[in-house]
Amino acid sequence: MTTTTDRPTSVDRTTPPTRPVRRIGLVGWGAIGRVVGTALTEGHIPGAELTCIIDNRPLVDAPAPQLSFEDALAVCDLIVEAAGQAVVREWAERVLDSGTDLLIASTGALVDPELVDRLRAAGPGRVYFTGGAVGGLDLLQAVRGLGALTSVRLTTTKLPATLHQPWMDAELTERLRTATGPVEVMRGTARDVPVKFPKSTNVAASVALATGDPDLVEVVVVADPAATLTRHIIEAVGPHGTYRFEVAHRPDATNPATSQVVPHAVLRSLGAVVGRAGLIL
Repeated sequence: MTTTTDRPTSVDRTTPPTRPVRRIGLVGWGAIGRVVGTALTEGHIPGAELTCIIDNRPLVDAPAPQLSFEDALAVCDLIVEAAGQAVVREWAERVLDSGTDLLIASTGALVDPELVDRLRAAGPGRVYFTGGAVGGLDLLQAVRGLGALTSVRLTTTKLPATLHQPWMDAELTERLRTATGPVEVMRGTARDVPVKFPKSTNVAASVALATGDPDLVEVVVVADPAATLTRHIIEAVGPHGTYRFEVAHRPDATNPATSQVVPHAVLRSLGAVVGRAGLIL
């Protein structure tokens, strides 16, 4: 009696495996959303296509259909938020419960512990966030594996006009208006500051997410009329080392409260979510 042994079928390694194309719903058509949407339309993110745009204003130059949030959830499998913290608070849980994944740019919303707990319990959709205008977050996350950091400070310096808020009293408003040099506007934790500056301090929340403790991160917000570049300095100390990161970005021309680099950070995160080919860093 003779026997045969099944041999494995050879695999063609010359052709990369195909991945399903992710159908993207983009929330917001402002300084961030326009760059992200244009890049998707031009095919700069392989494996992702712009399916629709969600915005509460009528759009005349949008490269994809404008849909309501409810209709977008029926046709998209990944929502990219670029519209502000209020959108995250109102819609994030419903997005995840629908089975749709969510990429968050307005990380300031995630300093709310109740919201974070609800998002952790929601699903089956998954939530991702982008670091935005700051670097070093991957290292801060890695350092957590060695033990908790003992101190973290973020100093953010921006033009005074980008930091004015309705809650400010007359004295602080006047100091910002007449500043001839740096003015400390607020000092607090990464849990408190993003609530006070919902359009200007998402970086504080991103640092808090990386370190794992919003109350550990001290945030200093500085207004400087000479700040032609938006500057973020992260200083962290732990039992295994000290770390310092400094970045300075040009503000976006149409929305100086955000940096030019932010939409490109969103695109980089989106590429990671959909599965970039080639070398991954």
